[in-house]
Amino acid sequence: MSTNGTDSSSRDPHAGVDALFPNRWSPRNFKRAPIPESTLQIIFDAARWAPSSYNEQPWLFITNDGDKDREVFLNLLVDANQEWAHSAPVIGFIIARKNFVRNDTPNKVALFDCGSAWMSMTLQARLLGLYTHGMGGVKREEVHDQLGVPRETHQVVCGFALGELDDSAEHDSPSPRKSLSEIWQLSRF
Repeated sequence: MSTNGTDSSSRDPHAGVDALFPNRWSPRNFKRAPIPESTLQIIFDAARWAPSSYNEQPWLFITNDGDKDREVFLNLLVDANQEWAHSAPVIGFIIARKNFVRNDTPNKVALFDCGSAWMSMTLQARLLGLYTHGMGGVKREEVHDQLGVPRETHQVVCGFALGELDDSAEHDSPSPRKSLSEIWQLSRF
């Protein structure tokens, strides 16, 4: 176990890669402990600084407001994700604006930009001792309806859970990664 509570022994980063990267993983066991709004502001402000095409920042993070609407957000996940995400104090969705604001033409890299913002907020959460778990298994049409996300102008990218790792529960561990040679090559395909 590392000092931050994760077992990253199954990972083999190249020498020089900061421990922040291999120690980031997506657990399924969270403490139900609330996260102070001031901490959430820091996490989501980190997303604000992510790069984006034409500086459009096409992302929007929508999260539950504590216990007040938590069940609504939980029910917007597919059943398999509801089974484990029920303990996460924050459940949210990443929404992409489909068109550029500057000229209303399609933003073909909006999802890429949202991914950059996601990674920024995820790494900031890790720096604060918290974890995130992104989820493709969400009820996108219901997210549009329940959260008032306009279909014409916005796309539901994914859901996520955010919280403190529950070390007292039996949990999964960081997954291994493909080798560097499998994801990077020089010259051509």
